[in-house]
Amino acid sequence: MKRIFMLMGLGAMLCHAGCQSKKEEKEEQTKFLVTTPVKMDTSIIKDYVCQIRSVQHIELRAQERGYLQKIFVDEGQFVKAGQLLFQIMPKLYEAELQKAQAEANFAEIEYKNTKSLADSNIVAPNELAMAKAKFDKAKAELALTKVHLQFTEIRAPFDGIIDRFHVRQGSLVEEGDLLTELSDNSKMWVYYNVPEAEYLDYKTNLKKDSLTKVDLLMANNRLFDYPGRVETIEADFNNETGNIAFRATFPNPKGLLRHGETGNIQMKTPYKNAVIIPQKATFEVLEKKYVYVLDKDNKIQSREIKIAAELPHLFLIESGLSVDDKVLLEGIRLVKENEKIEYKLEDPKDVISHLELYAE
Repeated sequence: MKRIFMLMGLGAMLCHAGCQSKKEEKEEQTKFLVTTPVKMDTSIIKDYVCQIRSVQHIELRAQERGYLQKIFVDEGQFVKAGQLLFQIMPKLYEAELQKAQAEANFAEIEYKNTKSLADSNIVAPNELAMAKAKFDKAKAELALTKVHLQFTEIRAPFDGIIDRFHVRQGSLVEEGDLLTELSDNSKMWVYYNVPEAEYLDYKTNLKKDSLTKVDLLMANNRLFDYPGRVETIEADFNNETGNIAFRATFPNPKGLLRHGETGNIQMKTPYKNAVIIPQKATFEVLEKKYVYVLDKDNKIQSREIKIAAELPHLFLIESGLSVDDKVLLEGIRLVKENEKIEYKLEDPKDVISHLELYAE
């Protein structure tokens, strides 16, 4: 009998200890983590797909018909302004120049003889005028043949890089045929499209006569060494997309960037005294963002918030919260509206640091 009572007492003790343990565990579980919004200066980086263009990229075309006699450069070669690139066979144009020169010489002699006679009143002034006109016409034709001969030499109009050839030596080219392209890559123009709302924010915050600095993320996910400046914005919005094109200029001293590359423009937008909360403190109902806020009686109240911008793991709040509000950080799905809770207040800066974020 004593043995039975001992076992019953031991069972009661174990039951009491287990119940006490469960009660303590329950109390510990119902203590929720709460934090407050933090106000700080920060900035967000927005990415825009971009197209990279040379500051000058032109087509080099034949201005005369003929056989391509010589190519003096190679594809991808850097050339200087005035450098000879292509030679179209000049023999026909040289012959025309000699003919025009002879006709100009003849007209000049004829004019001088007529002038001598006119000075002696042997011929009428009209005859002198006709001789002068004939001489002027011969000189004009001579100048024209010189131009045609010069056009058989295609020279670089500026420093740049030769693109691929569209003809080969010996080809018969017609006037206007494309020979190659030439790119001036000393500076690059980078175009990207900005939505209307972001354009309006940009223009509102832009200081007068200032240029916004932007960075270029290249296709290999590396930042280009040199920052660019937004120098111009196109005049019209695209009615189909609602975007407007921005153009940033980047220096390219090492020649790394080439015409036709792609990448992403990173444009930094500063926010002064931004109210920030962790994203995990929010929940969504019908595409609207909410948080749980504790009232003075420690009861949970849902509150709609407006998001101004987004950072990794963080939201910048436009409206709905102040730095004095206590916001439920964890256990959002475990509470109900108007439920009174026990909580532990976490410092917001510690919460952000645990998110492994670096806000500027």
